[in-house]
Amino acid sequence: MADFAKLRVGLAQINPTVGALSANAAKILDYYNQAVVAKCQIVAFPELSLTGYPPEDLVLKDGFVADNLSALAKIVKSTSDTVAVIGFVDRDDGTGEIFNAAAVCRNGAITGVYRKHLLPNYNVFDEQRYFAPGVENPLFTINEICFGVTICEDIWQADGPVAEQASLGAVLNININGSPFHGGKLNVRHEMISARAKDNECVVAYVNQIGGQDELVFDGGSMIFSADGSLVASADQFVEEMLICDLSLPKSSTKPWSLPTQSVGRTSQPLTEIAQIHAALVLGTRDYVLKNGFTDVVIGLSGGVDSAVVAAIAVEALGANNVHGVSMPSRYSSTGSRTDAQVLATCLGVDMQTISIEPAFSSYLEMLEPSFANRSADLTEENLQSRVRGTTLMALSNKFGWMVLTTGNKSETAVGYFTLYGDSVGGYAVIKDLFKTKVYELCEFINLKSQREVISRAIIDKAPSAELRPDQRDDQSLPPYDVLDSILELYVENDQTAQEIIARGFDAELVKRISRLVDVNEYKRRQGAPGVRVSTKAFGKDRRLPITNKYSG
Repeated sequence: MADFAKLRVGLAQINPTVGALSANAAKILDYYNQAVVAKCQIVAFPELSLTGYPPEDLVLKDGFVADNLSALAKIVKSTSDTVAVIGFVDRDDGTGEIFNAAAVCRNGAITGVYRKHLLPNYNVFDEQRYFAPGVENPLFTINEICFGVTICEDIWQADGPVAEQASLGAVLNININGSPFHGGKLNVRHEMISARAKDNECVVAYVNQIGGQDELVFDGGSMIFSADGSLVASADQFVEEMLICDLSLPKSSTKPWSLPTQSVGRTSQPLTEIAQIHAALVLGTRDYVLKNGFTDVVIGLSGGVDSAVVAAIAVEALGANNVHGVSMPSRYSSTGSRTDAQVLATCLGVDMQTISIEPAFSSYLEMLEPSFANRSADLTEENLQSRVRGTTLMALSNKFGWMVLTTGNKSETAVGYFTLYGDSVGGYAVIKDLFKTKVYELCEFINLKSQREVISRAIIDKAPSAELRPDQRDDQSLPPYDVLDSILELYVENDQTAQEIIARGFDAELVKRISRLVDVNEYKRRQGAPGVRVSTKAFGKDRRLPITNKYSG
């Protein structure tokens, strides 16, 4: 058996901000110093932690890349005997190529650089647009322990860089990540990392960032798996944290070998999937608002479940004092909806004002009466109400500097059941990636988590309605949401054609109608606000279909 050496590893699960090079460098140094105080011998930071992830077209600016290298140099000068693994953008001055890279730093110098080999180009990723792939697999030594460094996608391929480094003698792999969240992602990561550690007889230390970046949310969940594939330490999700673990590793590459491991930190308790989604919505909303320089938000409170959920999330993200509700009744608004909105606002502790849209709506009808002569009321008059409400919210936003949070869900967004320049206006769409059935599930979770009825049964149990005409209900225009969402999940998230969905037993005419609604409303979605991604395929970067599109398979 090989001789063993002790190694204290720190995983700095931080929340960087894209483009904030100085602030990110300061955060990295702060956590580096925490690792030094904790007597860590090595501390790893997430993928592109210096620039924030994903930096997108910022990396096409030569000045940005140069500034990132200058910021790295300043960090490196401050390093001591504790090794730091830092994600940054590297550049080959000879070819001009840039790389998604990790610098291994110690005692004021860079001892080596690893460049990411596998560049993802699917779903929300388009790294091949920016980076050249690395080809070398350098190994490093600390306490006579041989270790390798990989970056995010590199670990997902079974015969990729992790396997090569292990075959060359690495008994520890430091894997740095910018891995975005979606429901169920944590379990997938656990299974994959466990397999990679066991198959290669090496410890895998996986560090992931947290935070919101536009529509993406990063959930952390950093972890360390032993060479037998067992979890020995893990961090919480959705919070900044330094995970510390003491390892006992062989000084040579003799295999197989046993792994006595002592976890100084703790193994976190996994959240349920709905709890993860809720936490992602809260974090994504908080970071989008605050990182873009806002402090307050305003929400149109209709008395329905969608605006109730958005308001509850906003309060948890920003605090009740920074959330403002507006009830905007028209001639069609029910007394129950007005009362439900007020009860919600009182329960959440947010201020709510009532601004009737009736004067503006009546003025529009009077103004347009000559042009609309001899024509019956239709969707036009319904959309007018929604647009008056949108204009009202934007006026408050402009006057007070409040960001408007839109309240549309994925079911409505998919089929175009919203008004362009009306209820779609705003800066951020909190629940745009939640089907309506999931919104109801989230209502129940919020009440359970709060141990009180934050969202009243009156709101949850009422028939959904836009209340833009007398006795209107959603099911007059759409099938029941459980049926609609089943079709949309297959068509939108699983990319099945209408014919494939019909073959599953769904009503043919209904499927054709719903798929057509999805297709013809692409132009409306393109003009919508970004929102938190919590599924495997959200509207936005995930799903890029043409607006002009005659395919109807």
